[in-house]
Amino acid sequence: MAILTPIQKQPLSFTLPVVAAAGAFAGIFVGAAQGSTLLGILIGAAIVAALGYVALQVLGDDQERMARWAYVALFAVAGFFFGGLPGVVVGAIFGWFFGWFTYWIGLGRYRAKLVPYLTPGQVLWHYAFRVICGAIFVFLITPIIVVMPLSFNAEDFFTFTPEMLRFDPEGYSLKHYRDFFTNDDWQQALWNSVRIAPAATILSVGFGTLAAIGLSQPHVPFRRAIMAILISPMIVPLIISAAGMYFFYSRIGLQGTYMGVVLAHAVLGIPFVIITVTATLVGFDRSLTRAAANMGADPVTTFFRVQMPLIMPGVISGALFAFITSFDEVVVVLFVGSAGQKTLPWQMFTGLREQISPTILAVATILVFISIALLTTVELLRRRSERLRGLSPG
Repeated sequence: MAILTPIQKQPLSFTLPVVAAAGAFAGIFVGAAQGSTLLGILIGAAIVAALGYVALQVLGDDQERMARWAYVALFAVAGFFFGGLPGVVVGAIFGWFFGWFTYWIGLGRYRAKLVPYLTPGQVLWHYAFRVICGAIFVFLITPIIVVMPLSFNAEDFFTFTPEMLRFDPEGYSLKHYRDFFTNDDWQQALWNSVRIAPAATILSVGFGTLAAIGLSQPHVPFRRAIMAILISPMIVPLIISAAGMYFFYSRIGLQGTYMGVVLAHAVLGIPFVIITVTATLVGFDRSLTRAAANMGADPVTTFFRVQMPLIMPGVISGALFAFITSFDEVVVVLFVGSAGQKTLPWQMFTGLREQISPTILAVATILVFISIALLTTVELLRRRSERLRGLSPG
């Protein structure tokens, strides 16, 4: 059992520079919004350091709750001065954070859950690593989050209107969602995606599962080379695969047909199925299949009664990835498909290139929620697979 570091109050010579650095970082964004980044850095550092001195030296830790509420109130007022009602919300969030952060540093709570023998450099890296990961996450997720409120824009713009920034109900509308569900072009594209993605998923799961099971056998020659070839669609640039499929399918009469698009999407989905099923087969106990054979079961019965239930989480995970790949794919369908196979991503691409239709934002939001639901299902299946294989506690 690890011994944790007791909480010790830190000197102001350490606390104030740390909270000032955090204030300077926040000042970058506020200053950039007001037109002077350097001034924002200096003011942010000075204000947060001064508030930290008052909170820790004047009020003390016995008045922590009052001090933290004072942080929230002061930053909310400052936010209203700079940005109106939205500024109040952002300012209150900043105030809550800096109130918590000041006491977290000043009272030494940051070391409470760490072992006592860590050096200051190790402690710094412990938290710096988490901050870096959080910054990367914010960088990746922010473009997706911004799309969601824009999809409720009452105007035909791709930017936030003054009414939206003021949280005025008149600035928000569901008209882009209504356009998606009532427009014939969007509905036809949705229907094409619904027709193509499940068929491609079925083919991907069938061929990918069989390939994974075959390549998991130790006696198969050139297993690594065959695996590399089968997962190459994940590695080769998509535009190269699309061009190759176009020339090949045009020679055999599949270019511009429904079956051609389905086969092309199946090729893209097979690598995901192979990888997920292969990962599931790593912990598979092959003595179970030998026991079934000894009991008189033929290979087909053994597969469906013994092997398939145990690798089912991997199969379903691969199927979900293959479905998402087919449903979201646009490059290959532009080469292989025709106007009759215009899918939802293709219609979104057309809307951006020709019409600049804000309905794209509503469709993107719907697709984001569908992807979240499918990936949540994948994660639940992964955990179930680990429990079935005894890799995690039940």
